[in-house]
Amino acid sequence: MTDKKTALVVRGGWDGHQPFEATELFIPFLKENGYDVRVEESPKVYADSAYMSGVDLIVQCMTMSTIEKDEFEGLRTAVENGTGLAGWHGGIADSYRNNSDYLHMIGGQFACHPGKHPDERIGEQPDNYVPYTVNMVPAAASHPITQGIGDFELVTEQYWVLSDDYIDVLATTTQKVREWDQWNREVTSPAIWTRQWAEGRIFVCTPGHRVEILQDSNVRTIIERGMLWASR
Repeated sequence: MTDKKTALVVRGGWDGHQPFEATELFIPFLKENGYDVRVEESPKVYADSAYMSGVDLIVQCMTMSTIEKDEFEGLRTAVENGTGLAGWHGGIADSYRNNSDYLHMIGGQFACHPGKHPDERIGEQPDNYVPYTVNMVPAAASHPITQGIGDFELVTEQYWVLSDDYIDVLATTTQKVREWDQWNREVTSPAIWTRQWAEGRIFVCTPGHRVEILQDSNVRTIIERGMLWASR
């Protein structure tokens, strides 16, 4: 008989988001908090209904890639039955573009990350690194994920997110208007949110492009708390 909980880490997809290194950053935290951790390199495990029924928390770091119908159905069923789903950046908010039902469940989808002035770009990831603020909304002050954390600054990809009104937003970020941009007014997107999906809780943090951003004290604390909050 054990009182340990079960966490499933699903990682892979685009290597630029360092799915191996990023998830390895949080696995010790999960173990310290009483989870048995299983790691999979594809979403195939989601189709194993017998296993998934006992999972308390899914931590997904799978940018883009694809998901098969039975795999998604297994993931959705697990969440609907109370399994928590947590992730950051493209590992959860830019996964499985081929499946609109996945996008519906998550509630927000990466659209773009406007970058530096065209003259400053060199054709590499830092082209999209810009300074921006993560702004806490009033509800964040009393939420267990964000309590005690104020607005903070980052220099990394700033996600422009397409979202719906069924997410509970804890923080936002605002895209400024620069002389070379195509839009002519500021655009505010959710940066951190939660979502209740039947019996399951979903947590999303859009900062987290690479390990150095995940190591930011605010980002890391929010993700650690978010995983525990989402868990069954």
